[in-house]
Amino acid sequence: MNSSGLSVLDRRIEECRACPRLVDWREEVARTKRAAFADWTYWGRPVPGFGPPDARLLIVGLAPAAHGGNRTGRMFTGDRSGDVLYQALYDVGLASQPTAVSADDGLELLGVRVTSPVHCAPPANKPTPAERDTCRPWLTRELGLLRPTLRAVVVLGAFGWQAALPAFAESGWTVPRPRPAFGHGRHVRLGASDGPGLDLFGCFHVSQRNTFTGRLTPEMLRDVLRTAAEAAGLPTA
Repeated sequence: MNSSGLSVLDRRIEECRACPRLVDWREEVARTKRAAFADWTYWGRPVPGFGPPDARLLIVGLAPAAHGGNRTGRMFTGDRSGDVLYQALYDVGLASQPTAVSADDGLELLGVRVTSPVHCAPPANKPTPAERDTCRPWLTRELGLLRPTLRAVVVLGAFGWQAALPAFAESGWTVPRPRPAFGHGRHVRLGASDGPGLDLFGCFHVSQRNTFTGRLTPEMLRDVLRTAAEAAGLPTA
């Protein structure tokens, strides 16, 4: 466990201005706001990971939402995607409460950390490949700090899957060649020559497009989270 290292990393992430397009967008959104949140002071900065430093399970998303994480300053907090994710985590015994509305709402994750391969809200929720690659060293460093306890990862969506595989390799796990394709419920075991391996699971993203159309149901999400938690050695409800 390296709590001081993760705290330092989180502060460094919050100060990043490496991608001009993302900086301009996140700050413009924070200035103009959405009418429903006119009385909020938006975060308007990169959003670091959220969860304990000794997490055994990591959830990797895509990027903060413009009026979610970019507003509240916490991953998957204040938007409908987060509503779905944290309800499912609560249902399987991995979160202290089923809702996430602000960074000071008392939510605690139990053995789980949530992060993303891109830490700034992108226009249209679509980071460019260059922005993804520029942000990857943050994920690689986070994985390295979590590695002593990390045993399983759930990646939400194909973008996160493609972005995370190189970071796993850079952090010391062995990624198969050719690289495994994303799929909902996909399970890949990543070995390591100098420590425990990692169980990698794919899951459709908790986007409104997927949840409103039924492509991803709450039951499907709970099944993946429960399977991953058991692989990580975490108790589930």
